[in-house]
Amino acid sequence: MPTRNIFLLLFFAFFSVMNAQEMPVKYTFGEKYHDRYKYSNLLTIAPDGNGGSILVRSYYTGIILKPRGYFIAHYNANLELVSEYNYKLKDASYVDAFVKNGQVYLLFLDYNYGKKSYEYVVHQSSYENFDFKTQKILEIESDPVEEPLDRNYYNRNFGSGFTTTVLFDKDKSAFAISAHHKKGKDNKHNIYVFDTNLKELMHYDFSSEIEEKNYAFENLVISKDKQEVYLTAKAYFKKKRFAANERKFQYELLQVTNEGGKIQNFADPGKFPEALTPLLVADKVVCVGFYSNRRDNRYNGIVYFDIDPETMEINTNKYHAFSEQFMLDKFGRDEDKDIKNLVFKGVEVTKENDILFNAEEYFVTSSIQRDPTGSSVKISRYHYNDIVSVKLAADGEMLWARNINKTEVTQGDPAYTSYCSYTKEGDTFFFISTASENPQLLSDERIMFKQGLGRNRNIFLIKLDTQGKMSYEKVIDNQEVRLPLMVSMPLINAAQENLIFYAKRGTKKQLVKVNF
Repeated sequence: MPTRNIFLLLFFAFFSVMNAQEMPVKYTFGEKYHDRYKYSNLLTIAPDGNGGSILVRSYYTGIILKPRGYFIAHYNANLELVSEYNYKLKDASYVDAFVKNGQVYLLFLDYNYGKKSYEYVVHQSSYENFDFKTQKILEIESDPVEEPLDRNYYNRNFGSGFTTTVLFDKDKSAFAISAHHKKGKDNKHNIYVFDTNLKELMHYDFSSEIEEKNYAFENLVISKDKQEVYLTAKAYFKKKRFAANERKFQYELLQVTNEGGKIQNFADPGKFPEALTPLLVADKVVCVGFYSNRRDNRYNGIVYFDIDPETMEINTNKYHAFSEQFMLDKFGRDEDKDIKNLVFKGVEVTKENDILFNAEEYFVTSSIQRDPTGSSVKISRYHYNDIVSVKLAADGEMLWARNINKTEVTQGDPAYTSYCSYTKEGDTFFFISTASENPQLLSDERIMFKQGLGRNRNIFLIKLDTQGKMSYEKVIDNQEVRLPLMVSMPLINAAQENLIFYAKRGTKKQLVKVNF
């Protein structure tokens, strides 16, 4: 047998034995059920408060597929289907959904042509006895625009006259609505904060800050007492000409309370923060993310800011260049070492107040193809590549950073691609779905998880322990689960130490529970 093949077998055998001892997870398959809607998208999956789960999907029917409504399913703690409800609703602009206190909430952005205004409307019902009622929580006067709801990662459209964004906190206990309206000399930007009982907690007129900049808010954290909200934003400068070394935007942190707002920018010379997210760590306000030494989207390391919540002044800033281990993980010995297109995904704070956060290399490519009629059609492909995982100490010092090589691309439902993460006792676990039986062995003992071409998928679990040491295991074989899991949209029950995944193909569906 060739030497290289022997090495490969020994390498995979070693990892298989080691990981079987390190990651004793158990999984349970729910019953497979028939589903009446072949084409649908999972919008949210949430706990019902009794160990069960609520799933909300949008569904599509017709020769030309069009959204027809929302399908809501209730499962018990044994993964058994309890009830289903078809909420038929056409031509609604869906924003988000959440489940709280035995109620299902669907948030929409509607346009009222009679009043010439946009309206945020919540459709609410008990999931024990479905009967949806509507409640308008906000109204903003504006002429209709083509795309009022801002969802773009990179480029924001401020020239339409009206743009709005909705951000939820991690636990979906509160949400903020940013509404920017401009007509002639009338230029207003307001921020509204609601709890999930739909009570308005705060309203801040942000208009004084937008004379020279337009704001695109990205992430939110709220204090436990719901008295302070912190939002990170890209603040785009309105001036039309920029020097070669200037960036068109800077990151800023906005604090909103019932007394008003305070703002802090992050504009150190020669350092350009990116993908910043706010955290509340003990009694500190912290922002973590990445930074670049240039004005483009190529990143050079990790950034940490400690901000005084009273004054919003920066107490400490720390810039950590990517480590040699991280660069070796990602590139091996290659000369091309550009790190870019990172999108923030998740963060956890340990009992020791260490910070664990991860991001994904995400970008979109497009091409023109011919359809069966001969017409030109633009095809967009969504790429979900490498995972970046970082651990910072409570004082902001970088303990380690690792890169997990992965490559995925989709033109359809993104819930089946990307990944999800779960943290337990300082260890971070990543779930990915792939048709490949094993990761590809690269040089320097690096591995690459590829999407594969098969119909059925394996579930791999990748572990980074408290020291940043990496291991992996195939925890669910494609011979055991015939339906692909929506791996990037689980219900994470931290108290029960389990995750629930929704699996679906065509008209078959089931739930899968993974216990730690």
